[in-house]
Amino acid sequence: MRDDMTVIDWAPGRGWYTEILGPLLKERGVLYVSTLGTQLKRIDPLLKKEPMSKVRKLPVNVVRHPVSHDITAKNLDFGLTGADMVLSFHEYHNLDQSTVRDFNRAVFKALKPGGYYCVIDHTRRHMESDIHENRRRFDPVKVIRQVQAAGLVFVDYSDLFLRPDDELRFEVGRRTVRGNTDRFTLLFQKPGG
Repeated sequence: MRDDMTVIDWAPGRGWYTEILGPLLKERGVLYVSTLGTQLKRIDPLLKKEPMSKVRKLPVNVVRHPVSHDITAKNLDFGLTGADMVLSFHEYHNLDQSTVRDFNRAVFKALKPGGYYCVIDHTRRHMESDIHENRRRFDPVKVIRQVQAAGLVFVDYSDLFLRPDDELRFEVGRRTVRGNTDRFTLLFQKPGG
C-alpha cells in the first residue's frame, strides 16, 4: 500500500478500514468506497469528518438479501478501470455463489495491469460442507481457485490474523468467537504490470 494509489474498499460497512485508508490516501491517492447505494449511507457520518474529505462513493448495482445478507448481482461493474488495489474485508463470504464469478471479473476489470486484489475473511476448514454455524466463514483454497478463474494470479498470503484457538466451527457472531476469528489474508495481482 502506497499513499498515491487508487483503491476500492468493497462493502465498507460503517468504515472501520475506511477510517484508516482515507487519511492515508487523502493527499496523493484516491479511495473509493463501494457497495450498493443504500448500504453506502451507513458510512455517511464517517465521511463527514475532515480526514475523509476526498473519499468517494462508488455505488454498484447489487442486491443484499434481507435475511441471509447474501449479495447478488448480474453484470456487476465498478464503472472504473485503472485501480491500483481492490480490498475486500470480511465480505467475500457474503457474495452469493452465483455472483462470485461476476464479482471477481469486475475486480479484474477495475484493476490496472499489475494492480492488486486483497481478500481477508473468516476461515472455514478446507472442503467443509455448508452448515448454519459456518455460513460466514469461507474456505481460503476455494477463494484462491475462484479468483484465479477470473484471471488474477495468486501472489502471497499472510498469517497476520491467524488465531490458533479458533476451532473454525462456530458462527463468527457468537459472543465466544467474535473478535477472535481466524482470518485468512490472500493477495492476488492482475497480470501485465
